[in-house]
Amino acid sequence: MQNFKDLLLWQEAHQLTLNIYEASRTFPKEEVFGITSQIRRAAVSIPCNIAEGCGRYTSKDFANFLQIALGSTNETDYLTLLARDLDHLPEKQFIVLQEKINKIRAMNINLIEKVRK
Repeated sequence: MQNFKDLLLWQEAHQLTLNIYEASRTFPKEEVFGITSQIRRAAVSIPCNIAEGCGRYTSKDFANFLQIALGSTNETDYLTLLARDLDHLPEKQFIVLQEKINKIRAMNINLIEKVRK
């Protein structure tokens, strides 16, 4: 067990979640129960699963929660692409979010491999 707030991966994921909330504020009102809700839930799931995994007693359990966070990262990745393609997200903002998502994905994969060894 470890304090999730000390993990750089969690810190990056938390910042991404804040960025997603900020970006999705300008989405159309008719999307409040659609892509706005979906992208926010997917982003929140990343740091939530990292935090929950940090509270587990075994490395196997921790790795499983990191794997779930990785799936949520991929979901967030797709939803940012969809938001851009629907013209809800400007290209510049999309690129910034993609860079953050790719960084989190790489960090998570590295941590999963480390924890599983």
